[in-house]
Amino acid sequence: MPTQRFSIPTVPPLAASPLASTANEAARPGSAVASRSQDISVVNLAARQRMLSQRLILQILLAARGDRSRLDEARRTLQLFSESHQRLTSASKALPPAEAQRIDTTYQGPAGVGPVIDAFVHRVREAMDGIAQERASAPEAIDRLIGQTDRILAALDMATMAFDEITRARSEAMVKELVSIVGDIQGVAKEAKIVSFNAQVIAARAGQQGREFAVVANVLSNITDVIDRLTRKAAVLAEQRHTIAA
Repeated sequence: MPTQRFSIPTVPPLAASPLASTANEAARPGSAVASRSQDISVVNLAARQRMLSQRLILQILLAARGDRSRLDEARRTLQLFSESHQRLTSASKALPPAEAQRIDTTYQGPAGVGPVIDAFVHRVREAMDGIAQERASAPEAIDRLIGQTDRILAALDMATMAFDEITRARSEAMVKELVSIVGDIQGVAKEAKIVSFNAQVIAARAGQQGREFAVVANVLSNITDVIDRLTRKAAVLAEQRHTIAA
């Protein structure tokens, strides 16, 4: 069958970037990046989907221009995209009810992004099949895929935002709990300081017989000083963490 030439807009060469290199590596089966996919946090995984979606479009455009090796790369990228999507949509199973409902609504609710992502995957497969089988309808399939760009980016941004908000809420809750614990420790240290001071006064009144008691009181005082310094440092770190999270 004679090779059919597709009329595809010229795509200027892209400069290599760390993100593109990571995507290339992630798309290769057995690669270090692919093997680490399960270790990526859901927030980073959701954010990576955006990059993978655009890489898919680029690979398909290059494949349509005659570089068929890009078609194999697109298949691997699509597999990674689909596996990541499956992991993200099933993440709600391990979340508390309120958080799980937020994720389920984000993907499958009335205004959910799930159908948009499914439509994008369908367009990707349609374009890849058209190129692989050299169909006359391939250029139209590619045009339909490109037409999905804004919608898929908006959908993936919405999904990323949902996971990010959950993570931020958890972080803020942890900071509040830490601040509360620090406050409790400071309260105990303050009471211990008072006990130590009273013990030193009693030891001084007891004279020679209270010397050993005074030593213990001094040690207790030193310990409370250390606790006070550490809790103050923990309070500062908690405040810094809260500022960064905000």
